Amino acid sequence: MNAAVNGGQAPLIEVRASPLHGLGVFAARRIARGTRVIEYLGERVSHEEADRRYHHNDAGDGHTLLFIVDSHTVIDAGVDGNEARFVNHSCAPNCESVLENQRVYLDAIRTIEPGEELTYDYQIQREADDPPDIDAIFACRCGVERCRGSMLWPAPRAPRRQGQRSHRR
Repeated sequence: MNAAVNGGQAPLIEVRASPLHGLGVFAARRIARGTRVIEYLGERVSHEEADRRYHHNDAGDGHTLLFIVDSHTVIDAGVDGNEARFVNHSCAPNCESVLENQRVYLDAIRTIEPGEELTYDYQIQREADDPPDIDAIFACRCGVERCRGSMLWPAPRAPRRQGQRSHRR
């Protein structure tokens, strides 16, 4: 995003090395809560095509550039993607993904200070055929106090201790 595109202002974001994972997106200037930061761009493909493209990836590769739009469409940011593909996951994010008119945006859910890394909760859905080590494959590296340990959603259920009763409210 250059200044000409951004109404003459300095760029809002920059991509650089991240302490969380690989590259990350950082605020180049203060971003107010509610700001639409960026659209998640890439080639729009079917779920079948997305599976075909990435079926050869190592099962232990938790790196994904795919964003599910609906039951028919996936955005593959590995093809014609933009800086949004480098926004990392956090269990305590400062952005959220918003789906509007078949387009995906990242909006700031709180004020983000210059130099702060932008994050959102990936909430990658669990599937019935996931391998037993799926949480390790998609391990979270956000380091926040209430980290759930995985980019997957819903969070894994803690195993019930023998003799422990379930409680209803």
